[in-house]
Amino acid sequence: MNLHEKELHYPWGDALPEPGKALSVAPGVLWLRMQLPFALDHINLWLLKDRVDGVEGWCVVDCCLDNPTARAQWQSVFDSVLMGLPILRVIVTHLHPDHLGLAHWLCARWKVPLYISATDYHTARTLIHTPEEEAGKQAQAFFRAQGMHDESVLQALTTRHFQFGHMVPAIPSQFVRLIDGLTLSIGDHDWHCISGQGHAPEHIALHCPSLGVLISGDMVLPRISSNISVFDTEPLADPLRLFLLSLNQFSDIPADCLVLPSHGKPFKGLHTRIAQLKAHHMARLEELREAMGEAGMNAVDAMALLFNRQLDPHQTTFALGEALAHLHYLWYAGEWQRQKDENGVFSFAPIEAVVHP
Repeated sequence: MNLHEKELHYPWGDALPEPGKALSVAPGVLWLRMQLPFALDHINLWLLKDRVDGVEGWCVVDCCLDNPTARAQWQSVFDSVLMGLPILRVIVTHLHPDHLGLAHWLCARWKVPLYISATDYHTARTLIHTPEEEAGKQAQAFFRAQGMHDESVLQALTTRHFQFGHMVPAIPSQFVRLIDGLTLSIGDHDWHCISGQGHAPEHIALHCPSLGVLISGDMVLPRISSNISVFDTEPLADPLRLFLLSLNQFSDIPADCLVLPSHGKPFKGLHTRIAQLKAHHMARLEELREAMGEAGMNAVDAMALLFNRQLDPHQTTFALGEALAHLHYLWYAGEWQRQKDENGVFSFAPIEAVVHP
């Protein structure tokens, strides 16, 4: 447990659901935990007791990515957790593969609708239907323009394992739109939708005042900070600013609310954790300011400073995107200016240090 975690309270201590099993964390709310084949090795999923058109059953919140291990874990859930009741609908907090991947399979198997924000739904459809070769070339060009010359990283971007469509092979052809401020009646309780940007285009968290529960998705995690990246599909984005502003959306939620995150353990201390996340990113920005010289820096330079450890190619893609997000924050704040050199590589420098032709 790190120092920040010690400021939070974990009601279930070190208890975790066994694969294919569930733990009850609130009346009618079950916690599932499934394996991921990454350094971040798990995702939390949630089952909410539901009722649709007089039929009793379950609402699924998030799905895991599509691979044989996840399907087998879900089959165990069907057999031992659902208590003979059907799944009635599927909610996905955002488009990332560990959340959306198996939505098509669950929706088809149970003949139920997918609930998701329109922005994430249509972005996912675009990513799925973009030819892999085209997506790989665009990503390579984007990374080269940020100063990346490691061929192992650049080559990894073109392999199928790194393609969105490998982990999200399909998406339902119809969906129910989730928007900020919408209230969903799920079983005996109302859940309020809270939108957030920066980590995903239009992430939806769910707050249930009557249960005192917040399903935070990836917006608020207890141990790690969510990846905030600039991607090749939106190369001029300012996601860190959007993320920090989005955290203010949770300011009216009671301090004793139970937070159900997508990674890590359920915890209490929402506002403490939000303050920690804001301070973390402010500290990272200050690191860049202090390290900046007149020569400036590109995203690879910033990545080496902010992520001073060994990274595999998969981790490097996220680290570079997050380093660039911090550079863009300072650029859009008017502190720094962006330049392009003769090799087409972008760098950033304090405005007073920029030499204009």
